[in-house]
Amino acid sequence: MGKRIAGFGDGPASFNAEAKEMSCDITSFDPIYEFSRDQMEERIDEVRDIVMEQIRSNMDNYEWTTIRNPGELEDIRMSAMHRFLDDFEKIRTEGRYIPHELPARLPFGDGAFDIGLSSHFLLMYTQLGYDFHIHAIDEMLRVCREVRIFPLVDLNSDESRMIDDVIDHYSESHEVSILKTDYRFQRGGDRLLVIGRSSLP
Repeated sequence: MGKRIAGFGDGPASFNAEAKEMSCDITSFDPIYEFSRDQMEERIDEVRDIVMEQIRSNMDNYEWTTIRNPGELEDIRMSAMHRFLDDFEKIRTEGRYIPHELPARLPFGDGAFDIGLSSHFLLMYTQLGYDFHIHAIDEMLRVCREVRIFPLVDLNSDESRMIDDVIDHYSESHEVSILKTDYRFQRGGDRLLVIGRSSLP
C-alpha cells in the first residue's frame, strides 16, 4: 500500500478515491477523464439499463455469493460511480485522474510507478487484438516496475485466449506468474497475471 500505483482503464470507479483515503500514492488513467462530471454522469445514466440487462441475460457467468443478485450489484456499482464523480469533481487539479488511452505513450518517465494495475480491461477485451495488448502492456511496463492484470477471463467468463501468447511473449525477458485471488465474481475469474522485472542477468 506504500508503493506508487498506476491504474489503467480505471473508468468511473471508486478505486482511486478509496485508495487515496487510505493514503495511497495513486494515479488513474482513462480517456473518459477528459470529460466533465456532467458529461460522464449523463453517459452513465444512458448505459445503466443496457449494462444491467446484459448482466441479467448472462446470470450463469457470475457467482452470486458475496453479491446476491443483479439489483444489489446495480446498487454497489452506482454507489461506486457516484463516489468517483464526487471525488473527480473535487480534485481535478491534483493530477490523480489523467486522460490517457493505451497504448499511447504516457506523460511519465521510465519506472515512475512501482505497480501498474489493469482491472477488467486487458486480456478481457480480446477483440482488441494481440498487437494492441502487447503494445499496451509494453507501455505499462515502461513506467511501472510490475504490472498486474485481472481477471484472466473474457467477457463470456471463458479463459482469455490471449493468456498463453502473452505469457510466452514476456517469459523470455520478465518474471511472469499467475496468482490465485480470494476475490471472485465472474465465473472462473479468480486469477491474476503478474509481469515483473526482467529475469535476465
